[in-house]
This record gives sequence, C-alpha cells and structure tokens, in this order.
Amino acid sequence: MLIVLQLILYCLLFTVMVKIAVIGGAINGLYFYPKPVQERAIEIGLTDREIMAKKRKCFMIPFFLVMLAALVLIISVWNHVSDFKKAYLLALLFLEVMNWYDGIVIDKLWVGYSKFWLLPGCEDIPYVQTWRQVLKKRSILTLIWIAGAAIVAGIVVLLF
Repeated sequence: MLIVLQLILYCLLFTVMVKIAVIGGAINGLYFYPKPVQERAIEIGLTDREIMAKKRKCFMIPFFLVMLAALVLIISVWNHVSDFKKAYLLALLFLEVMNWYDGIVIDKLWVGYSKFWLLPGCEDIPYVQTWRQVLKKRSILTLIWIAGAAIVAGIVVLLF
C-alpha cells in the first residue's frame, strides 16, 4: 500500500511541475507541443524560437533534477533501500509508471480534454497525440527507462 501512495505522490509531483511550467498560459509550454504547432505559433508571432528554447531549458533542467532527486530519496530514504537490485526494480517501477502516466493522464486526458492547452491561431492543427502515437512513444521510452533505472539505482547505491 505504501508503494501505491509513493507512486501517486511521484505522479502528483510530475503534474505540479508541468503546471508550474505553464503558469501564465499554455504558450509557456510550447516546447511540449508537436513541431507543426510550434512552427505555427512562431509564424503567427505568439513567441519565437529563442524564447521557446530558453523556456524549455529553464523547465527541463530543474524538472529532471527534481524528479531524479525525489526518486532517489523515495527509494533510499523512505524505503531504506541500499542494494542495487532492489533500487533498480523500484526505480524501474517508478519510471515506467511516470512514463505511462505522462502519456495517458497528461497527454491524452489533461491536454486532450482541457481548453487550457488550445493556442489561439493553432486550433486547426492536431496537438493531442493519437493512441497509436502514445503507444509508440511510451513503448520506446519503456526501453529507455530500463537503462535509466540502472542509473538511478547506481546513484542510490553510491550515495546511500
């Protein structure tokens, strides 16, 4: 039961971080959108490439650091895990849940059903991934997180 609570809190942290990224409007998270939407937004003057790149960098670096730190702390401090195998399995579980949570809850549900994410002048361009796109992207990320979990487990073992 504790692990379910931890997974929920981890996904909640993910959601809060995304929400912080778009304070002031969805245009602040333009880097989340497909390329055609980005191009149109730039073309019609909603933003420019430099601002979008800067916002992406200002979000992604702290996002990855916060999510990594939270995961390492959950595994090592909260769960008292110090051996590689247990740390790896927990890291893999958290990363895979986060991966599919992002694809289904964030991309399909929140973005797909909230008017917040509509950008003026870009309404005619699809910005929500199809189920096929979600499955393809999340399947690729599933493979990537197999290696990512080893990195997290290594950090846990080295630090704790």
